[in-house]
Amino acid sequence: MKEMELKYGCNPNQKPSRIYMNEGELPIKVLCGRPGYINLLDAFNGWQLVSELKRATGLPAATSFKHVSPAGAAVGLPLNDVEKQIYWVQDQGELTPLASAYARARGADRMSSFGDFISLSDVCDVCTAKLIKREVSDGIIAPGYEPEALEILKGKKKGNYAVIEIDPSYRPAPVEHKEVFGVTFEQGRNELVIDENMLTNIVTKNMELPESAKIDLIISLITLKYTQSNSVCYAKGGQAIGIGAGQQSRIHCTRLAGSKADNWYLRQAPQVLGLKFRDDIGRADRDNAIDLYIGEEYMDVLAEGKWQNIFTEKPAVFTTEEKKKWLAGNTGVALGSDAFFPFGDNIERAFKSGVQYVAEPGGSVRDDNVIEAADSHNMTMCFTGIRLFHH
Repeated sequence: MKEMELKYGCNPNQKPSRIYMNEGELPIKVLCGRPGYINLLDAFNGWQLVSELKRATGLPAATSFKHVSPAGAAVGLPLNDVEKQIYWVQDQGELTPLASAYARARGADRMSSFGDFISLSDVCDVCTAKLIKREVSDGIIAPGYEPEALEILKGKKKGNYAVIEIDPSYRPAPVEHKEVFGVTFEQGRNELVIDENMLTNIVTKNMELPESAKIDLIISLITLKYTQSNSVCYAKGGQAIGIGAGQQSRIHCTRLAGSKADNWYLRQAPQVLGLKFRDDIGRADRDNAIDLYIGEEYMDVLAEGKWQNIFTEKPAVFTTEEKKKWLAGNTGVALGSDAFFPFGDNIERAFKSGVQYVAEPGGSVRDDNVIEAADSHNMTMCFTGIRLFHH
């Protein structure tokens, strides 16, 4: 198949719409459903991300994409009991490595992942398909599907769930093109290999960089490679825990990603784990309630006449002081930035979310100020020398 007609482009008024190959055949097969224009943008970006994560770490990888940026990305490390609980998979028994990767990718920012497009580095197994079946999602791309897994996925959305199989041997041309306002842009594909070699130029007094931190920094950098710029990514334990994408100011990226990382950690607090939800409240509504409960608008779920619709027991207010005390326990976080930090304020904000390890290109006229800020918090910071803008 050389081309595929689409229902419409980014918006229903943008017709006609299709994807096609100038030479050769499309590297995908649609096994179910009818993916749209944005679905396919998410699918191709997500596939590149998980493929690189798999090559860099040797572990199965998954990502949850929304509007051409990842909401989460992770590799297949085992989940502890708390992680299983906050990702709503505690009832699923032992998870396969691929299922663990998806649970992490989906679970890091469940609000943003609602209605996601999923990319998997490996053949989708039954365990992973069962997790996906329960979530609100637009579709999936993977290099293959176990027969039973495919049947499970075909049952989603009344048989309209988009299931795409991609040829893992496909390699695009080294030069890529896109058209904007009738003008064709051309550039070499970003074939940069991200691995431990990018983390050797440590510029801080603290030069300690354990293997676990290297993996997290690699995850953050590969995630940034496919995130709309400007972008910053916090990572911990084999997964992205906060992604700030598409902000014009870098400090706003750092704040946005940091707030998401904070929410990820706050979900693990006893106050949240102890919430008594009504049995008829689904996972998506629980996610919404938790997001409000840990935020500044907690009375939206705790006011009289409202909490009864969600909980069987009225929760106590999760106070600002309690949240600060809990967040102080989040340490050893890694942070990647797709371009240099122009001011030390980014480091100061990152420190508030437990960041200990940083990877950024360097090259700012204020590098000394940024290094000084990192040293003041005993951070380990690498200058990669490589920018990772993606548009």
